[in-house]
Amino acid sequence: MTRVEFFFNVEDKLEKTAELCEKALDKGRELMIFTQGDAMDDALQQRLWQQSATSFLVSTKADKTMGQHTSIVVTDCADHLVQDDILINLQAQQPPFFSRFRYLVELVGNDDVDKAAGRVKFRFYRDRGYDIKSTDMAERK
Repeated sequence: MTRVEFFFNVEDKLEKTAELCEKALDKGRELMIFTQGDAMDDALQQRLWQQSATSFLVSTKADKTMGQHTSIVVTDCADHLVQDDILINLQAQQPPFFSRFRYLVELVGNDDVDKAAGRVKFRFYRDRGYDIKSTDMAERK
């Protein structure tokens, strides 16, 4: 069964995504990042390539042939799922294909609209019997 983890009160979702990617890659994991569209794809890829002064996180869009050979794949389309390890969802709704992944990460921001969408997703997973781990980023400051 897919492990589900929520991060609430995330100030910068792209920054948190890059942080999670770096940790996952250090453990030899692969990631699919489900974004809201091309603009977010591009912004996220730029952020990943600039993760730290001494390294970068190689990523590609799922529709590129490199997607099958890159540990981080960025997409807004369910037609290009090339991995099934970790899924980071940056969309407002739960992805219909999430259960094929071993681990699902949901990032919920600070604004009321994002929090409301996060509560809906949380209930969706909980009501289907998924064990959910939650981390409140506001408490980690």
